[in-house]
Amino acid sequence: MKKTFSRDGVDLAYREVGTGLPVIFQHGLGGDEAQVADVFPDLPVTRRVTLECRGQGGSGYGPVEQLSIATFAEDVDALADDLGLGPAVVGGISMGAALALRLAVHRPARVRALVLARPAWVSQAAPANMRPYAVVGDLLMRHSPQDARRLFDDSAVAGELARLAPDNLGSLQGFFTRPDPVLFGRLLSAIAGDGPGVSEADIRAIAVPTLVIGHDHDLVHRLDDAQTLAGLIPSARLCTITAKSQDRAAYRLEFRACLSEFLEPLA
Repeated sequence: MKKTFSRDGVDLAYREVGTGLPVIFQHGLGGDEAQVADVFPDLPVTRRVTLECRGQGGSGYGPVEQLSIATFAEDVDALADDLGLGPAVVGGISMGAALALRLAVHRPARVRALVLARPAWVSQAAPANMRPYAVVGDLLMRHSPQDARRLFDDSAVAGELARLAPDNLGSLQGFFTRPDPVLFGRLLSAIAGDGPGVSEADIRAIAVPTLVIGHDHDLVHRLDDAQTLAGLIPSARLCTITAKSQDRAAYRLEFRACLSEFLEPLA
C-alpha cells in the first residue's frame, strides 16, 4: 500500500516493503513503484523504499522549473530522513540510477552501498541516448497526444528504435496516453536534458560497494555506459543480464538474481 510524503507542499507517493536492511530503489523516467517491484527480489532481510518521483506514479508535479534530477534526489534524501533510514543501500533503474549516483557523490553519508541498474547517464548532461525522450517531450508540448503520436511514429528516431531497440520504442509510445500531456512533456524534456551533476573524478572517488547491471539490445540504456561506470568505480562489479526485448522472463530472473547476490551479504 502506497503512502504519502509531503515536501515543499508537493505530495509524493512512496511504498515501503519489508523490514531489515534499508534499500532505497528508484524507478526510471516515466516509471513508478511497480517497475521496481517487478525486478526487486523477495528478500525477507530488506526494507525496500521506493519514492515515485514528481510527476510520475501517484506523485504531484510541483513547480515545473524544479523538475530535475537534483530535486528528485533531494526528495529521496528527505524521505529517507523522514523515515529514519540512516545509511542505506541506494540504487535505481535508468533515471533512478542517476539519482543514486548523485546521492553517492553529494550525500555520501546516506549511501552504504550503490546499485546502478541499466544506467542511461554516466556524467554528461543531455546524453545523446536520451534524445528520444526529448523528442517525445517536445511533441507532447506542441501537439495533441494523437498528433504527437503520429508524428513520433513517422520519425527517424522511432524507425531506428523499431529496428534496434523495440522495448525502448514501446516504452516511449506508452507516454502519449498519459494524463496532463503538456506537463508530462515538460517533465520528459527537463530530465532528458539534465544530468546527475557529477564528474568522472567524482565517480572514481566513490568508495562503497557497487553493483552495476547492464545489457545490450538497448539504445537508451547502453551496455557501454554500464561498462564505463563499472570501470570508473573502484569497488564496482558488473552484472550483465538478458535484455527485456530478448526474453522478458530471463531479464526479470537475472535482474533479481544479481540484486539478491549483492544485497544478502550486506544484510
